Amino acid sequence: MPEYTDQSYFEAGQLVAVLTTQPLDRLLDYKAPAGGCFLGAYVEVPLGPRKVIGVIWGAGQGGYDPKKVRSVIGVIDVPPMREEMQKFLARVGDYTLTPLSAMLRLATRAPGLTDPPGMRKIYGLGDKEPDRMTPAREKVIGVLEDHGGVRFTAGELSTLAGVTSSVVKGLMKQGVLVEYETPRDLPYPHLDAHHAGKELTGDQARVSALLRDKVGSKTYGTSLLKGVTGSGKTEVYLEAVAECLAQGRQALVLLPEIALTVEFLDRVEQRFGARPAEWHSGVTVTERRRCWRMVGEGKAQLVVGARSSLYLPFQNLGLIVVDEEHDQSYKQEDGVLYNARDMAVLRASICGASVVLASATPSLESWANARAGKYERFDLAQRFGAAELPEMKAIDLRKEELPSGRWISDSLAREVFSRLERKEQSLLFLNRRGYAPVTVCRACGHQIGCDDCDARMVEHRFQGRLMCHQCGETKPMPEACPSCQVEGKLAAVGPGVERLAEEAVERFPDARIAVLSSDMSMTARNLKERIKSIAEGEADIIIGTQLVAKGHNFPLLTCVGVIDADLGLQGSDLRAAERTFQLIRQVAGRAGRADKKGTAYIQTLQPEHPVIQAILTGDEEEFWAAEAAQREQAGVPPFGRMAGIVLSGPDLAQVFDVAQYMVRNAEPLRRINAEIFGPAPAPIARVRGRHRVRILVKADKGTVLQPALAAWHASIKPPNNLRISIDIDPQTFY
Repeated sequence: MPEYTDQSYFEAGQLVAVLTTQPLDRLLDYKAPAGGCFLGAYVEVPLGPRKVIGVIWGAGQGGYDPKKVRSVIGVIDVPPMREEMQKFLARVGDYTLTPLSAMLRLATRAPGLTDPPGMRKIYGLGDKEPDRMTPAREKVIGVLEDHGGVRFTAGELSTLAGVTSSVVKGLMKQGVLVEYETPRDLPYPHLDAHHAGKELTGDQARVSALLRDKVGSKTYGTSLLKGVTGSGKTEVYLEAVAECLAQGRQALVLLPEIALTVEFLDRVEQRFGARPAEWHSGVTVTERRRCWRMVGEGKAQLVVGARSSLYLPFQNLGLIVVDEEHDQSYKQEDGVLYNARDMAVLRASICGASVVLASATPSLESWANARAGKYERFDLAQRFGAAELPEMKAIDLRKEELPSGRWISDSLAREVFSRLERKEQSLLFLNRRGYAPVTVCRACGHQIGCDDCDARMVEHRFQGRLMCHQCGETKPMPEACPSCQVEGKLAAVGPGVERLAEEAVERFPDARIAVLSSDMSMTARNLKERIKSIAEGEADIIIGTQLVAKGHNFPLLTCVGVIDADLGLQGSDLRAAERTFQLIRQVAGRAGRADKKGTAYIQTLQPEHPVIQAILTGDEEEFWAAEAAQREQAGVPPFGRMAGIVLSGPDLAQVFDVAQYMVRNAEPLRRINAEIFGPAPAPIARVRGRHRVRILVKADKGTVLQPALAAWHASIKPPNNLRISIDIDPQTFY
């Protein structure tokens, strides 16, 4: 173990307090092992008959027979957790009302941490050709070629290529794959901060210089980088990353979707001459372990990852970039309920790092913080190069006669035909997965629902199955109605992207049509290939959900058709207007990103709606100001505090009884003048067989809700089969 002079040291046998990853409500006392240990050391300790991972959190409390105190089994060979990380986990736990043990689980989600350093066998391409080429062998070779000389274990190769292990073994035997022995966890290739990047425009150079200065100050500060779609925000904030790397500090770039990582990694490699570390569910177990360890040793300069990468053990974090900062997927909706955008700001404030929040359509929270002077704001108002912003036009569906079962208006169809004639691409956008959201029996009126949820099942005709989008349960499409048993009367109601694709095939028979949806069973590599082929012009019409709205660049795309712009305006979600505005502006921004002018056509039944008008006119500041005024008047986020409490259990009456008891006995909340709404059935009242009842708590912006909520929760002793979940700053209200 190397020396860490800034860490407190505990001699062998001295009492230490250990925080474990187990669901306990306290620190546990142990004796320091032979050789002693540092504050923050990752350790293995006995807990009953098991061995568990923990962290030395401080000195032991004592107060009982020292002979009964067990000893730490051993110190794990990784650098100790830094004090700033301990503080970060504690503050996130306090803010989200999450036990520290659960926070530690977030920070130690790397497999094999207790494994000793060792060697492993990896494989790369040799100079021999296979005796015969098969599609499976071609996939394996393609994975190695795509990763530019990176070598993989046999298991990783078969997983990435989507083939069986026998295919990989066969290529080994023939010498097509060459075996190497290497340490289990290698440092990442050096990223050259001075490697030549793309030439920036005047506006880009001005903003990147300001961001570089912010990073160069080595003090905390948050900047909102607002740039229209296609303005080159990525190139600008990569200059801030370059400044951070030049200082010898580490950087983190958060992305909202795994689908974005492949294209983004290519851009990082172009800018810095090598690929960074990755942390998301799409990387292999071996790479997750390597990333965690190398970040902790300071041997990973830049991490590109999903929201959980915020909890990696950075040694010298100087910059966090939150790309597409408005994206809803930054909110963790199960387990620890946190918003990665907000927690990025918190982590940076603790370790003196800079934050860049980048978006073409920022969240109202970030917009308001910039207006209030909490964040600095930098704008990129022009697209890069010759590209121009798309023209926005409404198609009033009240004036179009759409036949039953049709969703593409004649006006939009004419525009698509004109692009087909000009060899340009069109995008038809509908934010609804599957074939149809409802399947109804025309004999008895029964709508097929999930057996375990209060939700209709969505038909996925490509798979021939019905799927619940709440719990993921699937079942075959029945021939007869489950209620009345009459055959041949089940009908699809409403469109999803699959049904839209069916209509497009009928209306544009000579067009090449590609469907992009997040529920399509594609590996990351297959998705990369699909997006690349579309960008190279191998599709005429793209049909997609919100997956297509995020960061993809299709140079030939000049026409975007939003099939149902009113879809997101339905319901009572306080963020409905904001999200509709963001989504449609983002998807419209896919058009005209090269040298050809783009146009977005918005099909709507209410073209006079303020949100639709704001989208059409492009007056974003007026929209945000109006939205902010409404929220401020209502006292809701970001101008008020809110918490959502969901009680769930198998017995509806019991859940309601406990919820009503909680509301009647909410003195800690009433003492801070918080308003309580409910209890009421949650909008989705049953998920996975558990009934859900919701309570909302609202308070003034300056109110600190957490202590009152914690005291309230502690005063309730619910039955064992009933769960209570508290969500601070809820993003959704289902």
